[in-house]
Amino acid sequence: MLPWLALCLAPTLHAAQVDLSQLAMEAHWLALGHYERGKLGGWRSYVDDDDFFFAADGDSDPAAELRATLQALYAAPSLGDRHPQCAFPARTRWLRERLGLHDLPAVDCTEYRTWYRDIAPHGTVLVFPAAYLNSPSSMFGHTLLRIDQADVDSNSTAMLSYALNFGAFIEGKDNSILYAWKGLMGGYPGLFALVPYREKLSEYSRLENRDLWEYRLNLTASETGRMVEHVWELKQIRFDYYFFDENCSYRLLELLEIARPGLELTDAFPLTAIPADTVRAVKQAGLVERIDYRPSHERELQTRSAPLNAAELDWTRRLADDGERLQSAEFQALPSERQALVQDAAFRLLRYEAGGTPRDEGDARRSYRLLRAINRNPPPPLAVERPPQPEEGHESRTWQLGLGSRGERAFAEYGLRMAYHDLGDNLAGFPLGAQIEILGLKLRQYERSHWQLQELNLANIRSLTPRSALLKPWSWQVGGGLQRVPGADGEQSLVGHLSGGAGGSWALGDAALAYALATVRLEHNADFAAQLAPALGFDGGLLWRNALGNLSLEAKGDYFHNGEVRRRLSLNQQWELSRNLGLRLSAARDFSQLGASDNELMLQLRWYHY
Repeated sequence: MLPWLALCLAPTLHAAQVDLSQLAMEAHWLALGHYERGKLGGWRSYVDDDDFFFAADGDSDPAAELRATLQALYAAPSLGDRHPQCAFPARTRWLRERLGLHDLPAVDCTEYRTWYRDIAPHGTVLVFPAAYLNSPSSMFGHTLLRIDQADVDSNSTAMLSYALNFGAFIEGKDNSILYAWKGLMGGYPGLFALVPYREKLSEYSRLENRDLWEYRLNLTASETGRMVEHVWELKQIRFDYYFFDENCSYRLLELLEIARPGLELTDAFPLTAIPADTVRAVKQAGLVERIDYRPSHERELQTRSAPLNAAELDWTRRLADDGERLQSAEFQALPSERQALVQDAAFRLLRYEAGGTPRDEGDARRSYRLLRAINRNPPPPLAVERPPQPEEGHESRTWQLGLGSRGERAFAEYGLRMAYHDLGDNLAGFPLGAQIEILGLKLRQYERSHWQLQELNLANIRSLTPRSALLKPWSWQVGGGLQRVPGADGEQSLVGHLSGGAGGSWALGDAALAYALATVRLEHNADFAAQLAPALGFDGGLLWRNALGNLSLEAKGDYFHNGEVRRRLSLNQQWELSRNLGLRLSAARDFSQLGASDNELMLQLRWYHY
């Protein structure tokens, strides 16, 4: 009994010299337990896994968890790799340093030591794969950490580094709509994963054709090591996962706070954590010492094919489809320097189209022929123009104040959009033709203090990617919520709707594009006899990036099954007063077979902030 008694008393003797309840309130212990203040007081941990806690109420009582951890560290060394010291090296280090635990039993943590030695953490890079609208999980972009070894720069060993990622754990295959819904509502658990960086690089730049931004952080080797220690503690530990707040970016900010105690990065994100905003917060905290850019395969292809004329673009397509055409008399008649450009563009096109598909022998043969031709007649080095950095764009939340008139009635409009960008907003850091609006609210106050809900927008997403001679993506849009439409009594009626559409977009020079989409709409309208009324329609327009800001001209129409016809013409011009301040002029003409036709004019001040 005496050894067991000594084991139980050992942590108590140390604790007598320190107020453990006060120690448990220190920022670093709270960070190690991922604790936050509860909305109604007390504490709660973001961790949703009993295996992470020693105390029965450890997820809500940091002091109880500290005491239980302290006692667990004195368990018998014979437990080996299952010993609490092996499972929680970051907690062990911190408690040993803070309490002077020189009498902890010596434990051989073979698995942890081997894992840590293989990673050899020395430096940290924050990686931002740019937004990708065609994937619901990536439409806001994504962040992960790269853990580098000491020789990463001297020996160019970034491909041997490890990627530290937090993401939703998905069992089976959910469709995009179900994935988005479950991601919004916390339907997936979130897990940390540490995988070779080359695998993640391939996934983002090849499979999804996304630009990568790499922000080298000024964390020391010991700070990076402290963070990696804690990652071991999170192995197979589950968190709740939500797209907008408890997501990849928020979890990584927590890790950076563990790496460098005293950082307060997560405090700035009580509601949402949009990846671009979190990158901006890391930069503003003084953590970034260098920024590198890796263009996607798609951007490299676009850059290489930009100087080609129509005939050369046609040859690019033909060579990618049939490498034997390299020896044709027509192709050989081209000047040598033009052949070099076409061959390289064809190889990049073939590589782009093969991304994300199983290896194909035909593609491999064509790639080999093109590579041989490129080696015999190499093109000039490819110089991809570096686009604006994503964190240089406007901030994600938007307040709106507008004054206008509809028909003969003046109004004031007050709006709030939680995230994140529409077609008229400041374009720096965003692609032309991309729109993601989530949770937008608009209230109007007409004369004589008549208030009404003008719009409650749950989601409004548009991807207007231009088609070209080589790349022919579909443009699409989807949206849903509540909005005002012309009503039977001459007033506007509030209706619920789901809508979507697909079609094409075409670039008109470098600063403009035109688009045309066929649309569908499902509407609940009190003026209609049916509970749900379907409609087919169209949506087309022009976007122009000009010296003042962005201009859009749009024509759309809905033709309902019940005979109602609704059309709208609109013009919007935004003046960019600063990165986070804009002034927008909007003019519209509504036509309705059921209700009156009206003109609307509004001048709106838009303030972007987080």
